[in-house]
Amino acid sequence: MDIAGLSFVLDPNLEVRTMGTERSFSARISRNVWLHYTFAVAATLVVLLTCRTLISFVGSPVPYLLLFPVIVGSAWYSGIGPSIVTLVLALAGVRYWLTAPIHSFRIPDTVPTISMLAFLFASGAVIAMGEARRRHNEKLQKGQADLEDRVKARTAELDAANQSLRELSARLLQLQDDERRRIARELHDSVGQMLAALNMNLSTVRADIERLTKTTEALSDSESLVQEMSKEVRTISHLLHPPLLDEAGLSSAVRWYIDGFAQRSNIEVVLDFPEDFGRLSREAETAIFRVMQECLTNIHRHSESSIAKIRFRHLDGQVVVEVHDQGKGISSDKLAEMAAAGTPGVGIRGMRERLRQLGGDLEINSSSSGTGVIARLPVPERSSAANVSLVSDTSSSAAT
Repeated sequence: MDIAGLSFVLDPNLEVRTMGTERSFSARISRNVWLHYTFAVAATLVVLLTCRTLISFVGSPVPYLLLFPVIVGSAWYSGIGPSIVTLVLALAGVRYWLTAPIHSFRIPDTVPTISMLAFLFASGAVIAMGEARRRHNEKLQKGQADLEDRVKARTAELDAANQSLRELSARLLQLQDDERRRIARELHDSVGQMLAALNMNLSTVRADIERLTKTTEALSDSESLVQEMSKEVRTISHLLHPPLLDEAGLSSAVRWYIDGFAQRSNIEVVLDFPEDFGRLSREAETAIFRVMQECLTNIHRHSESSIAKIRFRHLDGQVVVEVHDQGKGISSDKLAEMAAAGTPGVGIRGMRERLRQLGGDLEINSSSSGTGVIARLPVPERSSAANVSLVSDTSSSAAT
């Protein structure tokens, strides 16, 4: 890669800024018309003075050969006006200052005349091509400026659309958590209490009709069904939004969920959770819990691993959660698709969106020996006892 290519990789806007600087410098020079005329006349006079000094050593065509590059430069950089002035000044200088007899108005000989006509024709052709090039460049510069303006406008529209999408995603996740919390509270407070009352009534009836053997068996079955139903309702309520997450914090909620997960899935879960981990904000604890929950669900559904390892820690102002398994891993094609195309499953997309809304990120590494998920979330300084009390009080009041 050349230096220009490397510079563009390091800074994609470098080329745009460089082009803008060059265009601005060229525009300033183009606006200064007298500067073009000054350069053209000065260059012509310098060549004429040089030829005047060497007139005794050179022939008549040599001044035209030396003046032709001046004509080319004027036509290429200065425009048609300075080019014509340069041409007229060059013809006059050669004819009346350099051609013998000097300062004479006599018609020149055949050779000088042919040289002058050839010089005049070549200069006219160069001036015409230079003017055509200049007009073409003006059209290109105008088109480039219009294109850059359109690119800037489209970029601004895209940024605005992405910002709106992020805000909508954050709002949807927040509404989802609030709805889960409300449903869990309703199940616990209303359905759970009614089932408890029904269980007590059935127990009373069972005590009164124990003498009826046929009815006793039916009542026992009904009582067992009610107890199972209460257990299921309580489990669903806790899975939707664990009460321990608001009341006791992330540590208790994680340990409770891992115990239940290990019993249901027969997967051994090794947890490394520091005792002094402390409390975080409600949004941060909810996001971390959901990430851990989604990782364990994916291990149970897809990895075919018999063990899962979870590690929580504080590192450089961040909370880092690592979840590893020893399963079959994710294929390289699927992993590349998740990293490049941005089309992972709904669960992984939800984890990334939760962390990104709080300034965090998600990293997934996989091989034939297993898969590792690393979630990072920036947090303020470690929570003090006052902060813990504040979070607990807020959670308690929200629960009531």
